[in-house]
Amino acid sequence: MIADNPWLDAVARMGIVAVVVPVTVIILTWLERKVIGRMQMRLGPMHVGPYGILQGLADTIKLLSKEGVRPHSADRWTFELAPFVIVVPVLMSLVALPFTADIFVRNMTMGLFYILAVSGLSIVGFVMAGWGSDNKYALIGGVRAGAQLISYEIPLILAVVAVAMVAQSLNLNVIVALQHDTPFIAYQPLTFLIFTIAGLAELYRQPFDIPVAESEVVGGPFVEYSGIRWSMFQLGEFVSMVLISVLASLIFLGGWNWPWSWLSNGDVPTAAQIVLMAVKTGAFIMFFMWMRGSMPRLRIDQLMSFCWQMLLPLALLQIILNGLVLVYDWPNIILTVLSGAAAVAAVYLIYRLARASGVRYQPSALGGQRVGSVL
Repeated sequence: MIADNPWLDAVARMGIVAVVVPVTVIILTWLERKVIGRMQMRLGPMHVGPYGILQGLADTIKLLSKEGVRPHSADRWTFELAPFVIVVPVLMSLVALPFTADIFVRNMTMGLFYILAVSGLSIVGFVMAGWGSDNKYALIGGVRAGAQLISYEIPLILAVVAVAMVAQSLNLNVIVALQHDTPFIAYQPLTFLIFTIAGLAELYRQPFDIPVAESEVVGGPFVEYSGIRWSMFQLGEFVSMVLISVLASLIFLGGWNWPWSWLSNGDVPTAAQIVLMAVKTGAFIMFFMWMRGSMPRLRIDQLMSFCWQMLLPLALLQIILNGLVLVYDWPNIILTVLSGAAAVAAVYLIYRLARASGVRYQPSALGGQRVGSVL
């Protein structure tokens, strides 16, 4: 701790996070363009720096120096405050997010509850951006974003509640410590499936990118934003992706504790903790990027019905199963069997719904790549 002052120590840690976050976003922006470029059989950024590694820095300089334009008829305060309402809650969520056993800003007893409560405030920013722009396309995108994020927030929270029931704690450090032998994904496969799908929707990425669909709302709530204001929306999106990826690694994959502690039967060194968290978080980030470059877009009615008629009942089913196992003190293997059977049934139902909705795949003109289309 710095000068034995916990408040000064927390401020210093948050300052480090505030510096690391923009650099991470620049790297992830370049990485995503490269990954999607590879999937679509093209090179991606190549001209600025070796292999285009300085393209993100060049784009950052451009956005910082670009003139910020505000529509004449826009509501000034709503338009100006919307980016901050989106970005600030996401950055506040990082306060309670441990990256290793010792690297965090604040170890909160109710850390899991705090993260879910604070990160949900960003929904207001999307509605503000759409309404304050005085643009019909932006308004439609903002309303769609609000409806989607509120809807998928419910199964996401229920999935986290299911994990908290098994762990009997909302402290992320305690949840990670309980996974020293077996990660919770082994006991909660259905919960993991629900969390991953809802996380995609919270990031409005394919197939849940209807709020920013270029073919319908020409960019969604952000269509009237430029320069530094637009970059704040981009910052919020990538920080949210890192937040969900780290959270999934902590509550489902054992965080920094597994499988090293199982292999070594001892404490996990700090270097090993950093490597484990980087690998697990990176796997989730790559999955989100993969989905963006490969999945077809859902219609708005399909998107909403999938949440309320599929994910929400499954999340409630998982909580009921957890309650039965905990109340009657059944062994953990029962959790694995029941949740695993429900996850298999859920995947089968999703497949049947996709076939019934007319989802099919066609060869693409881009080098024979196969892409999807929703009819």
